[in-house]
Amino acid sequence: MGILTKFFGISGEADIKKLQPIVEQINSLEPEFEKLSTEELKNKTGEFRKRIADGASLDDLLPEAFAAVREASKRTLGQRHYDVQLMGGIVLHQGKIAEMKTGEGKTLVATLSAYLNAISGEGVHIVTVNDYLSRRDAVWMGEIYNALGLKTGVLNHDASFLYDPAHEANKEEDKERDQLGSFKVVHEFLRPVTRREAYAADITYGTNNEFGFDYLRDNMAYTESQVSQRGHNFAIVDEVDSILIDEARTPLIISMPDAESGELYKIFSKIVPRLKKEEDYKVDEKQKAATLTEAGIEKIESILGIKDLYTERGMRYVHHLEQALRAQALFERDINYVVKGGEVIIVDEFTGRLMPGRRWSDGLHQAIEAKEGVRVQQESRTLATITFQNYFRLYKKLSGMTGTASTSAEEFHKVYNLEAAEIPTNRPMVRLDMEDKVFRKFKAVAREVKERHEKGQPVLIGTVSIEKNERLSAILKREGVPHELLNAKNHEQEAEIIAQAGKKGRVTLATNIAGRGVDIILGGNPFSTVESEKVKEAGGLYVLGTERHEARRIDNQLRGRSGRQGDPGESQFFVSLEDDLMRIFGSEKIKNMMGSFGIPEDEPLEHKLVSNAIESAQGKIEGLNFDARKHLLEYDDVMNKQRKSVYERRKKVLYSSDEEFKEIYKTYLGEEVTDEILA
Repeated sequence: MGILTKFFGISGEADIKKLQPIVEQINSLEPEFEKLSTEELKNKTGEFRKRIADGASLDDLLPEAFAAVREASKRTLGQRHYDVQLMGGIVLHQGKIAEMKTGEGKTLVATLSAYLNAISGEGVHIVTVNDYLSRRDAVWMGEIYNALGLKTGVLNHDASFLYDPAHEANKEEDKERDQLGSFKVVHEFLRPVTRREAYAADITYGTNNEFGFDYLRDNMAYTESQVSQRGHNFAIVDEVDSILIDEARTPLIISMPDAESGELYKIFSKIVPRLKKEEDYKVDEKQKAATLTEAGIEKIESILGIKDLYTERGMRYVHHLEQALRAQALFERDINYVVKGGEVIIVDEFTGRLMPGRRWSDGLHQAIEAKEGVRVQQESRTLATITFQNYFRLYKKLSGMTGTASTSAEEFHKVYNLEAAEIPTNRPMVRLDMEDKVFRKFKAVAREVKERHEKGQPVLIGTVSIEKNERLSAILKREGVPHELLNAKNHEQEAEIIAQAGKKGRVTLATNIAGRGVDIILGGNPFSTVESEKVKEAGGLYVLGTERHEARRIDNQLRGRSGRQGDPGESQFFVSLEDDLMRIFGSEKIKNMMGSFGIPEDEPLEHKLVSNAIESAQGKIEGLNFDARKHLLEYDDVMNKQRKSVYERRKKVLYSSDEEFKEIYKTYLGEEVTDEILA
């Protein structure tokens, strides 16, 4: 930890101890705040705002503001912030990353710094990884903010809301939620409002995509009334590694339909399958690239009836050919995308969720549509674009929460100038994280799951793709192991499946969809002490990963479903030499070891060497991905200077009075031309 602290700003135990006096100050205020009436507690916000107007700083108000939030939480949710959660809240207010283990109540931690920074009236944005969590957290934490007189807004892909306890929900949805647990949040207490109203709230919840796209749309607005956002004061990014690191490889793009070129994509979707791998084209899986060989180029020229593909006549085919080759060689159905309702929908590789409305650029999406035989949509022309890195740099103060900041400390420091502070756990963690096992087939997984199921231990199995999720499901069926299947195809049942994943003997087979923001209660939902004790006696939740993800953080998130708040549990990864990670980046030592020991296909090999080799492979991939994000950012940094300049001038025009507008025009066009235009 010392080296990381020195170079990349990860705060250690000594820095956390410095927060203790502030925590003690907050604790000392608790009896005083407990005596306040409901109205007096709500009036504290107005009192704090007056003190800010009189010159007090947010730091001056911190102990009292945190004490107010803790009291409001106790009264509304029956949850009292632990001392370690107060520490996390202080770290967020300082504009740092709070590294907290999964299950330590990060959602509740955010309320402390969100309230304090919302007092200024400039707005706070809380960024979540999906629409569902935006709704859930706003409804859940909205009770606290409402008790303190603050408004809570929510942004979703196709709607926006304000938290309103008086807004009546569908009674059937309420009933279903109560049976399934807090995971089921539809629209109860969420009153539909305009985007602008949601942003005008003191605290606004939404995904990174919604905040980013709204920024771009605001800068394409023709009138002031079309602008939604009111500035970028303070952002708290939940699962900060997922949003600021994993998703930062893909820029946000607003586009419009352009030229029709569907026929060429259809033609090449029929030509490319005639090419032979290695002979006609080569695939570099490390770089995710596919390139034609000389023999492949000659074959294409022969099929098209042209002498040279790279002359002026042939060049119009090259773009469509390259994308058709990528679609064929690098993108697989039920792994990278699904086909649903006659459309190709991207599957988020980090969350396992579908991403409707998002499309690959440069004609790749059209090439995949042609490959799958669905309607090829028009190509698009970019109207506005920004990287997540440059969007989040707009905020005056940025902070975040995650359970896995240390694996990306260098990037957080270099790109966002963010330090991380490791917050201690409230209770000791007793989960056992076992060494990885290497096996050759899914038989070993099925056997392990069957044994655990028969002794009454709940099992959560993680797979990296829908295709592997369904393949393992078929094997478990043959073995007679009853299980629940969860992936992007049936995500509507996510609430119900996850709510009961901690039941005695329950087996749940899921993609990354169950990785973040998910609380699995031992014994099932609703909570039962008797059922919970039975599951604890059986060993708690057993998490079994069937493949290592290319990012260590995703593996750690899966592990974190077990052993929350001092519960017993166990996690282990079963990896195969055929897994993409092992096949592309794995060490030859392991392959040779499996061969020399003559290990049967369903007999696992467990050794420290295995785990080391896998972590080395993940390190290589993370290095490649870091480079890709760095190059994307370098390119966008150049554009960013121009974008800022154009957007600032545009804003001046948009918000100007008639006289100011005339002066702006004179600056650029001269007085005579301006008078002529305005006449």
